[in-house]
Amino acid sequence: MKSREEVMEILEAFDLTGSYRDAAELAGCSHHTVEGWVARRDRGELPVPGEVVERPKLIDEYMPKIEEWVDRSNGKIRADVAFDKLVALGFVGSDRTVRRAVARVKDNHRRGRRRVYRPWVVEPGMWAQWDWGQGPTIGGRATNLFCAWLAWSRFRVVIPTWDRTMPTLIGCLDQAMRAFGGGPTYWLTDNEKTVTVDHVAGIAVRHQMIVAAGAHYGVTIATCVPFDPESKGGSEATVRVAKADLVPTAANLLPAYRTWGQLTAACDAFMVEVNARDHRATRRAPSSMLADERQRLHSRSVRQLGIPSLGRAQVRVGPMDRRYEPRVCA
Repeated sequence: MKSREEVMEILEAFDLTGSYRDAAELAGCSHHTVEGWVARRDRGELPVPGEVVERPKLIDEYMPKIEEWVDRSNGKIRADVAFDKLVALGFVGSDRTVRRAVARVKDNHRRGRRRVYRPWVVEPGMWAQWDWGQGPTIGGRATNLFCAWLAWSRFRVVIPTWDRTMPTLIGCLDQAMRAFGGGPTYWLTDNEKTVTVDHVAGIAVRHQMIVAAGAHYGVTIATCVPFDPESKGGSEATVRVAKADLVPTAANLLPAYRTWGQLTAACDAFMVEVNARDHRATRRAPSSMLADERQRLHSRSVRQLGIPSLGRAQVRVGPMDRRYEPRVCA
């Protein structure tokens, strides 16, 4: 950190010598520091009187994530564990930097200064989201679109169904995890009756069948805050894009689907297209990022995934009721 007086001494030394290195020797700092403050002066970004300026650090963009971990662990997370997690997120700094940052956040946590609202920094293999959208009409019968989204890689899966019943939902989750290549830590969705049957004292009561399915796959089913779609905006966006590209409207002039096979083929083509093009946030194709994220998904192989026992229930994923037969999405 540099005070305003130190900054003015650096600039004065540079104006006297006209050299970054000579000014650095006079001011007792690095020539990179001199170059940085000269550039800030040229941009009109000098500090106001009395302001102490802190130099940007590599850890700055990861501070929200460290604060989240400290909050969730109630201040018990170790700095070496946080460092390993940050390296997986792309951090290239040293473990010493992480130790200092974790110590500072823990100190704030103990003093009660906690951040209430933070930007969400996703971790590979941690979060997947799903939501439902209204699909096109086939033969006078309405369809649904199950839309899943892997948060870190932005990999999307869209599956057409006839209904949104519990067997169909579990079948879609199974098929989505097969497309991902493994299971995430959390599945996030909204509070439909197939997931949340009630709220008691503000606490969601899960449907026993979805709890059993989560235990079978080793994932935790989480729900967003009621009437707060921003808490699962990724799946909301997936539904919006899928409906725009798959549901015939006057805007896109798509022809009506005559058979179930046409809709299934259209969904497969849609997934190939959106997962192969670069995402505007990551500048990488989701299918490419998925190869990296699979290393962080559950170690249980795709071959071991299967529908938990549902008695005589059937999954309605086609024009006729039939037993669910797992298949890997393209």
